[in-house]
Amino acid sequence: MTGRLASLLAVLVLATQVQAGPALADHAADCRLGELQIDRNFPLPQVARALAAKQLSILVIGAGSSLLPGTSGAANAYPARLQHALAEKLPGVEVKLATDVKAKHSAAEMVKSLAPALSSAKPALVIWQTGTVDAMQGIDQDQFSQALDKGINIARSAGADVVFINPQYSPRTESMIALGTYAENMRWVAVQKEVLLFDRFSIMKLWSDLGTFDFYSATKKLDIAESVHDCIGRLLAGLVIEAAKPSEPQAEGGR
Repeated sequence: MTGRLASLLAVLVLATQVQAGPALADHAADCRLGELQIDRNFPLPQVARALAAKQLSILVIGAGSSLLPGTSGAANAYPARLQHALAEKLPGVEVKLATDVKAKHSAAEMVKSLAPALSSAKPALVIWQTGTVDAMQGIDQDQFSQALDKGINIARSAGADVVFINPQYSPRTESMIALGTYAENMRWVAVQKEVLLFDRFSIMKLWSDLGTFDFYSATKKLDIAESVHDCIGRLLAGLVIEAAKPSEPQAEGGR
């Protein structure tokens, strides 16, 4: 509880620094505002082994919101920013990252191509971004959950940890698409299967509520999208590193 309160106080302090809007906000502060929405409730044992061996291989699977347009889009999208942040934070560790990102693919469609992607990349970690396309298509919630469950089992059978990334938040589409429902569905599956969830939906909603980023104009301003992707990459890197650390032994008497 103390750590949670400390994080909340830090967020409130940072929020006062960004009230003037993104143009005057410090980029590191922008990213840190999302830390309160991140739960590090499950370990990443395969990643821990990979870090000990000084070689970390990651496979990112996802749909359109894992991409950015333009000639520099791949370099500025969150998968590349994640790799860059990990390389910075993990000197001496070789970080390799492969992507299997296809626009308009549902969770079930991603599962179909997962096995060959795993065979090719041989990752210690699968980062799975999904939910948006399923929400847009109105995929049955049970079918969505079953696809998630199947994908987790396939990844784990291949010796990889899994981190979910749920849909991105958009105030423009919130009333038209039930993104929040699919985001919560992913949270439930993550808890049941003991998978880490990177709650992109709640992080971006917090940024929107605090005025950190103006998502009403984000579709017209590529620089905002690039900043958001960079922040997502940084926060993901922090989550991966923290979750891979060995758990601290409990003191005698449970104290």
